[in-house]
Amino acid sequence: MKPTDHALDSALSEALEKAGAVLRRHFGRVEVRYKGKANIVTLADLRSQAAILAVLRRRFPEHDYRSEESAVKESGSDYCWIIDPLDGTTNYAHGYPVACVSIGLLYRGRPLLGGVYDPFRDECFVARQGRGARLNGRPMRVSKVSDLRASLLVTGFAYDRARRSRFYVEFYRRFMVVCHDVRRSGSAALDLAWVAAGRADGFWEFKLNPWDVAAGAVLVSEAGGMVTDFSGQAWRGIADLGRETLATNGALHRQMLSLFAEAR
Repeated sequence: MKPTDHALDSALSEALEKAGAVLRRHFGRVEVRYKGKANIVTLADLRSQAAILAVLRRRFPEHDYRSEESAVKESGSDYCWIIDPLDGTTNYAHGYPVACVSIGLLYRGRPLLGGVYDPFRDECFVARQGRGARLNGRPMRVSKVSDLRASLLVTGFAYDRARRSRFYVEFYRRFMVVCHDVRRSGSAALDLAWVAAGRADGFWEFKLNPWDVAAGAVLVSEAGGMVTDFSGQAWRGIADLGRETLATNGALHRQMLSLFAEAR
C-alpha cells in the first residue's frame, strides 16, 4: 500500500530528531575509526544510523534504503531512503560543531522528500517535491543575488584531495577571484541546506555520494534554486547523485557553469 504524504513526512521528522539527539549526546566523546586516509567513521555515525533505521524499518518495513555506513536494502521497492547519519564527521570528531543528519527519499529513482537536521543550531530543513521547502516550519527561499561578484559561495574537497590538490584548488582560485568570497564548511548537506535558505548563493563539489546530496538537492530545488552537474545537466539516476554537484539560487547558475566550461 502506498504510504500517505503525512506518514512519510512524520517518519522523516522522527528519524531526523532521534538521530540528532544521538549526535548531541556523543559530541565531545568521539571514538574514531579510519575508512581511508581522509575518511573516518565514529560511534556516533553508527548509532545515528541505527536510530534512523529503527524508525524506517518500523514504519515502512517494505521500503529499501542505502546509508553511508554500509547499511543497504535493495528489494526493488519503489521507495528508497538515502541516509547520511552524520555528514561532517571530520568536523564532529574534532569537536567542531558543523555537522548534520541528512535523509532523502527517492520514489522510483527520483527525489521526493528531503530533510537535513543541524542538531547544534536546532535547525530542521525539509522539502517535498512540488510542495516547497521549510526551515523549522517556515517557508524558505534561495537568495536573489544575480551578480557573481556579489555572491558568497561554498565548496568542499573530495577524499582524494591530497593526490589531486592542484586540480581542486584551481577551481577554488577561479571562483575566488570573481565572487565576493568562498567558504568551506566540511558538510555538503549543510552547504546545500544553506543555499536553499539563502545564506549562500552557490555551491560546487566533485565526487560526492548519493547520501551527501539526496536531501539537499530537494531542498535547493524546492526553495527555488537549481541543481545540476558541471555541464548543466540534471542527474539521470542514483549513480549520478553527487558525482558533480553545482547548486545555486538559479540566477547564478549560468555564470558558474561558464567558469567550469573555461576551466575544463
